[in-house]
Amino acid sequence: MGCCTGRCSLICLCALQLLSALERQIFDFLGFQWAPILGNFLHIIVVILGLFGTIQYRPRYIMVYTVWTALWVTWNVFIICFYLEVGGLSKDTDLMTFNISVHRSWWREHGPGCERRVLPPSAHGMMDDYTYVSVTGCVINFQYLEVIHSAVQILLSLVGFVYACYVISISMEEEDTCRNK
Repeated sequence: MGCCTGRCSLICLCALQLLSALERQIFDFLGFQWAPILGNFLHIIVVILGLFGTIQYRPRYIMVYTVWTALWVTWNVFIICFYLEVGGLSKDTDLMTFNISVHRSWWREHGPGCERRVLPPSAHGMMDDYTYVSVTGCVINFQYLEVIHSAVQILLSLVGFVYACYVISISMEEEDTCRNK
């Protein structure tokens, strides 16, 4: 087989998905975003499984990857709706941290061009443990960075889904021709 096969393309695509997921995982860890951390971890495991299935000619593993990509697209659509506040969702809730902490996206305070100023807590002493952070001058708002991350994940997953279906069909055809001989 030549190197421009669907199989080689799926291998390259899985490698891109791994790099993209690892980058996203790092920034979610920095922001203590526990729901995305868990999702990214599962995504990394399944992409590795899909990569292994593609390299080792195991169509069942690729099928697991294919089903996961559909779920991953759904999760990322939810993330986009969450950060764009569609359908009653609010980016200011603690949903992404499982209501454990008040952390938000790392990009909220550290986005490109953002100037971060730590302000002392109010005189009332309501939140003794927390300081208020003022962020100004951002080139792009944090919610749009999160949406871009999710859109990239969706794009890679959709292309991965198509290639995985193609590789599965080719593998099944090869198995059928071997059985018929």
